[in-house]
Amino acid sequence: MPAALSITASSVDPGLLTLPWSTTLAEWPSNHIVFLPKGISRHLVRFANLSGRVVAIKETTEEMARREYDMLGNLHRLDAPCVERVAVIAGRTDAAGDPLPAALVTAHLKFSLPYRALFTQVLRPDTANRLVDALAVLLVRLHNVGFFWGDVSLSNTLFRRDAGAFAAYLVDAETGELHESGLTPGQRAHDLDVARTNIAGEIMDLEAGGRLEGGVDALAIADGIMSSYHSLWGALTDKESFAANESWRITERVQRLNELGFDIGEMSIQATTDGTRVSIQPKVVDAGHHQRRLLRLTGLDVEENQARRLLNDLDEFRARVSRLGDDEEMVAHEWLTRVFEPVVKAIPFDLRAKLEPAEVFHQVLEHRWYMSQARGKAVPLAEVLTSYIDGVLRHRRDEATVMGPPTETMSLPILSSGAIEVIEDDDIDWRDLV
Repeated sequence: MPAALSITASSVDPGLLTLPWSTTLAEWPSNHIVFLPKGISRHLVRFANLSGRVVAIKETTEEMARREYDMLGNLHRLDAPCVERVAVIAGRTDAAGDPLPAALVTAHLKFSLPYRALFTQVLRPDTANRLVDALAVLLVRLHNVGFFWGDVSLSNTLFRRDAGAFAAYLVDAETGELHESGLTPGQRAHDLDVARTNIAGEIMDLEAGGRLEGGVDALAIADGIMSSYHSLWGALTDKESFAANESWRITERVQRLNELGFDIGEMSIQATTDGTRVSIQPKVVDAGHHQRRLLRLTGLDVEENQARRLLNDLDEFRARVSRLGDDEEMVAHEWLTRVFEPVVKAIPFDLRAKLEPAEVFHQVLEHRWYMSQARGKAVPLAEVLTSYIDGVLRHRRDEATVMGPPTETMSLPILSSGAIEVIEDDDIDWRDLV
């Protein structure tokens, strides 16, 4: 460790001291590098192995590294979707004593991919639209906590699969600013305009490289973030007025926000002097309504749409086994042990790095629905799992990797293997039997 080397971290990993900081990142030996898909960046970024986990290392100036490190810490405290900071490495010098750039170290977000890695050959319109919708949700969540991004783009975002949609995470915060008093309409409009311009350029770049399906309009896709953003922002912040005898509209507004995945922390309610009309406006809105409910009931920490899908299955299980009067947490534990865990453990050990468990469970439910629709009757779980594993999952690429032998990657085991016992009866719902 060079005498001048400075490491800033909330919890210092001793493995940081063993990395070759006296060598420029571009020349790091392959035994330290993890080869994972990465997005476009104005700085050199490489993945490395750190104490058995994967981290991203970006070379930049010390001032920018410390600024982004602090910003990621603030965003994390605000529960904003972003990568986790690890350390800032400053005071680097090479063997001749010449200075090297500072480095920002962040944790690799498991099961996440840059947008270019989410499609194998060409980008289809529905995939592009789902990516833009996910980015719009991320931008709304960031603006809601007062974060001005300044460089919104698909390239500065990581995406995780989320039950048929995508969940987006901020990965580059170096241009961002946090305003405790909130953002002005002009600041939000600037971020949106930058997003539209960058997305159009990124889609056109794919088109120039022959990686865009024919007939796709790059500008129309880019325009999609405007409508998605305004629709969601309006649902969260618009003031609503109704007659005093329509108090049910308050409950309806709360339920509508819950369906969008948000909780209301505070609501402003004002009545006219004659008491004939009432106005309401959400004051503080937190994302993750379904995530928090599922985490409270089962301990499963998943994406919002995955949580919604799993909760629907849990509620259906509760109704089918006639436990509506039972304690909700007791039924949730029974669903977890009889339904969710057996399905996940039935996945062969060598395939468990393909998708995270919640996404696998969602896809098994989808696969069973399609198989049952095709046959006109319920399909037994054993047959569904065999069909899904051999026909779908086995052909997917891994979306979670860890460092293996010096220059390779290997599958990441998620859960211990297990078996599942199934009663073959077409008239019985499989979720009541596992």
